[in-house]
This record gives sequence, structure tokens and C-alpha cells, in this order.
Amino acid sequence: MSTEINKTTKIVAWVIAGLLFALFMFSAAGKLFLQPEGMAKMGLADWRIIIALGEIGSAVLFLLPRTNKFGTLLLSSYMGGAIILHMTGGMSIVMPSVVLILVWVVGFLRNPELLK
Repeated sequence: MSTEINKTTKIVAWVIAGLLFALFMFSAAGKLFLQPEGMAKMGLADWRIIIALGEIGSAVLFLLPRTNKFGTLLLSSYMGGAIILHMTGGMSIVMPSVVLILVWVVGFLRNPELLK
């Protein structure tokens, strides 16, 4: 079984990865500048800068071809934490779950050897 990626799969993976990158950058900007009170409601006001910087770093690693495996793992951990936070806060887990699934779809599209 070949692990060569065809052109269409590469394009789809890059488009989804770019959209996820934009989503994580927007989310991090919200934590840093737009909605710090939202983090305070969840009891994370003191951690919002560290969380946002971790999100930015993980998203950059996810986007870059050489480090996308590490970025996939880091964003998986990040989204797992988001799911737990949503569960304990009585919020819907649909959005973070969908984002987590998309992170893994991109991870498998970009690295077919992960399925071996």
C-alpha cells in the first residue's frame, strides 16, 4: 500500500488546515483582546494569555508541513481540554468535537502513514 498523497487530497488537506488555522487564530485573538470576560466567567482569567499563546503555537505547528504531526497532537490535547471545559460548564460539546474531528481528518490526509 502506497502512502503517496494525490494532488486533490493535498489541496483538500491544505484548505481545511488553512480554515482551522484561521479559526484557532481568531479564537486566540478573542482570548487576548476581544472577550477576556468570557474567560473570566469560566474561571480562566489568569490563564487566558498562556492558553492563547499555546493555541497560537499549536496552530502554527499544525499548519507547517514539517511539524504538522506535533501540531495535530497538540491541537488534539487542546480540543480535548475544550471539550472537558464545555462538559463541566454545561455547554454544548458539538463545536469542539467537530473541530477535533477535522484536526484528525487533516492529520490523516496529510500523513497517511498514521493509518498503518
